[in-house]
Amino acid sequence: MRTRLDVLICAGAACLSAHSAAVRDALAREIEAHGLSDEVRIVETGCMGPCELGPVMLVYPDGAFYIHVTPEDAAEIVEEHFLKGRPVERLLWTTPEARRIAEQRKQVPFFAKQRKVVLKNCGLIDPENIEEYIATDGYAALGKVLTEMTPTAVAETIAASGLRGRGGAGFPTGKKWGFVAGAPGPEKYVVCNADEGDPGAFMDRALLEGDPHAVLEGMAIAAYAVGANHGYIYVRAEYPLAINRVEAALAAAHRMGLLGNNIMETGFSFDIEVRMGAGAFVCGEETALIASLEGHRGQPRPRPPYPAVEGLFGKPTLINNVETFGNVRHIILNGADWFRSIGTESSPGTKVFALSGKVVNTGLVEVPMGTTLRELIFEIGGGIPDGKEFKAVQTGGPSGGCIPAEYLDTPIDYESLQELGSIMGSGGMIVMDADNCMVNLARFFLEFTANESCGKCIPCRVGLPAMLEILQRITRGDGRADDIDKLERLGKTIKTASLCGLGQTAPNPVLSTLRYFRDEYEEHLVGRCRAKECTALIRYWIDPEACRGCDQCRRACPVGAIAGTPGNPPYAIDAEACVRCGTCREVCPFGAVEILDRR
Repeated sequence: MRTRLDVLICAGAACLSAHSAAVRDALAREIEAHGLSDEVRIVETGCMGPCELGPVMLVYPDGAFYIHVTPEDAAEIVEEHFLKGRPVERLLWTTPEARRIAEQRKQVPFFAKQRKVVLKNCGLIDPENIEEYIATDGYAALGKVLTEMTPTAVAETIAASGLRGRGGAGFPTGKKWGFVAGAPGPEKYVVCNADEGDPGAFMDRALLEGDPHAVLEGMAIAAYAVGANHGYIYVRAEYPLAINRVEAALAAAHRMGLLGNNIMETGFSFDIEVRMGAGAFVCGEETALIASLEGHRGQPRPRPPYPAVEGLFGKPTLINNVETFGNVRHIILNGADWFRSIGTESSPGTKVFALSGKVVNTGLVEVPMGTTLRELIFEIGGGIPDGKEFKAVQTGGPSGGCIPAEYLDTPIDYESLQELGSIMGSGGMIVMDADNCMVNLARFFLEFTANESCGKCIPCRVGLPAMLEILQRITRGDGRADDIDKLERLGKTIKTASLCGLGQTAPNPVLSTLRYFRDEYEEHLVGRCRAKECTALIRYWIDPEACRGCDQCRRACPVGAIAGTPGNPPYAIDAEACVRCGTCREVCPFGAVEILDRR
């Protein structure tokens, strides 16, 4: 029976953590109480994109997009909108351009410049309902290759499309498929790398949660092209929702004969297993991932031989990441020329980014390659909150680099980012404003990569802790005159001499911040942090003219470092006892607490 309204409720990880399940239950109760069960259908979907605004909800066909919905809003939504046809204005996504949202992906600036290819179904279908996926041409591409195309033709189509690996390095996908297809031996494997370990990255997780069948179909097409009959999805255990939805999708695909033996009665057989990783960042590197899949410690090995020749269990192995496989069905159905019409000549197609940090609209976005950083951050992302000044954007996670404001009009592609000292990476993008200290940021990322080093090669095992020690010294105000030169020499040596991509890219945050923000490093050497973020270089002070003696700062101080008598200002902070947590500044209603340089 066709319903009058479909209520799409985001059930991605971010909205679930914001209690979207409680919203769903409350709506279901109200719909039943008003006798609308035959007219209004609730559908739980994957991530819709604007994670900051969750729980979010989209009502079709009128396109009303509700944000920050709570269970208490359910009765009003059902009575006013579902019964009377009057959307609840106070819950609609308000933008300068559109108060009433008539079409989700055109009128709201967050969606206007996006091009949904990989994320086409995310937020629009129930990821646990295979029939909804099939209704969007799901598994049609697999049917096409199995009945109309030879394996060689499939690989050639992917090569002609110009698709490059979306896991970070940007290696031509068709070329990799050709290497595996041409490798000798009857037994081959296809592996999906879902070990998304970058801080601030959640692209692969969202696709697995929101459209798992697209990844399974892409893997099956790849297996047909390279001659494999078995595949693995290697996903970190920290993604329980993604794992559950992938396993549900696998079961559904098996029931319908879309995976397993004799798929679609064509004689082609292919099966997939899920394997969970323990969260080691180095296992995102393909040879370390293979070692982990085989039950060994996740450590990279020298190449050659490459996995395409000698991979999992010593057999030729194709490894692509989640987003790469997510592109495959669209290329097969629409053609290589269609894919090349999107993006740039050297970087065709779209790219999914996890936009986070100091930006108004955080969340998941997909844009054509060649979109500028300015368009992504200011038009889609809505700019910097509270009118603060943009300072830099970190692309590529802990393996990437920081790009300053002067390069905001740079088109996003593999080559342009590399020229600026950064990388595309898997798609993490962290925006920073003037309150961010670039030296402390470099220290944060280097601490992460140093802790995640597998320790197999000396440059990474010894070099990264040596760089980290220098950065820690600088951020606590004990920097030495030659520390900056030492950081540069160490960083360049580690990039050149490390065994795998972790070590080869780990110095990028340091080297890029030295390139563009060297003056901040020099200021730290004389005991000043302009962003007032390095706690060892600052002190808190109460302005006697502004203090009103309200006593809130003294009562909130966790270490008793503030002295004063209620109603008898000014109060004073004991600099020796203060731990510089900032609580006093947060609770002061008069703005009397200031942050000063330590000296």
